[in-house]
Amino acid sequence: MSHLETMRTVLVIYTGGTIGMTRDKVSGALVPLDFGQVAKHVPELAHAGIRVEAVSFDVPMDSSDVSPRHWRSLATTVAECYNRFDGFVILHGTDTMAYSASALSFMLEGLQKPVIFTGSQLPIGIPRTDGRENLLSALMLAAHQTDGASTIQEVAVYFGNHLLRGNRSHKESAQSLQAIVSPNFPALVEAGVDFMIETSTLWRTPPTADGLQLHPGMRQEVAWVSLYPGMPLDLLRQTLEWPDLRGVVLATYGSGNAPTSQVLKDLLQEANQRGVTLLNVTQCGHGGVHPELYATSHMLAGCGVIPGHDMTTEAALTKLMHVLALTDDQGQIRDMMTANLRGELTPQDRSRAEAHGPAGAAGL
Repeated sequence: MSHLETMRTVLVIYTGGTIGMTRDKVSGALVPLDFGQVAKHVPELAHAGIRVEAVSFDVPMDSSDVSPRHWRSLATTVAECYNRFDGFVILHGTDTMAYSASALSFMLEGLQKPVIFTGSQLPIGIPRTDGRENLLSALMLAAHQTDGASTIQEVAVYFGNHLLRGNRSHKESAQSLQAIVSPNFPALVEAGVDFMIETSTLWRTPPTADGLQLHPGMRQEVAWVSLYPGMPLDLLRQTLEWPDLRGVVLATYGSGNAPTSQVLKDLLQEANQRGVTLLNVTQCGHGGVHPELYATSHMLAGCGVIPGHDMTTEAALTKLMHVLALTDDQGQIRDMMTANLRGELTPQDRSRAEAHGPAGAAGL
């Protein structure tokens, strides 16, 4: 068998973002990197047994402009190229990376290969860049195998020496090189001298005859409303009375609390009766919704508001878009929103060990 036949193949998909800038040798200006020549910029890949191909958005974009149609393009590219590559790395701006990673985790059902997002706080073409290490480590993890199968079999984010579950990620800082965090779930991999893989955290989907399933639909008739003290309820009323509204993510206080207002209660009940799906997540940076703890959260449950448990806002919004595209049945929507579809929430009725298998760590 030739060396080329034994090399692992990874497709890099470049969307834009800070990581894709390098300094022009003539002008000294920062210009977009030619990702058709990734191996030239990261020569270590050949020694690691990785062969890289690359595709790019026609016009690289700031991640602030990313929308569901771009998620659909990314997911479709992965699905169409799925059988040709061992793994995928998506280069993406950091501002909305957690939204995109969460969305793709729901759009790609039955993954048996890695889809790893990465980016950087500093352009890859400047001396102190974090982009080169992020790119190299993401590629190596996308190519890594354990017992003949991909070690990572989910959508993930590599940033700041950690591989995180994509739908558990959140951008915490605009300045730190550790900008992306996972507030409610441990890292899948910690990169030090070796890659330390926490095997108990890895997501595994039982193989099915259907293989990878693409769910391109994402309903955009959703809203996010964060409560605050003294909030005029007419603002919420205007949102809830939007004729096309299908779902709302409510960001509430603490473990899922809201004001004990009869007006608020009436607004939520009316929306629920019209078939608007209401989901409750916490405003806090860590933790989740526990509707059994306080009377104020009991009120929300009584209005048909679904507890989002410990989902991030990014996961809650994209999951709601995904589920609403699959069904209009309110019972099915509730069941799916409270189910742990892709590892996005901690199951309430069983331990993490039961959900993920035996604990342990492996050094690579």
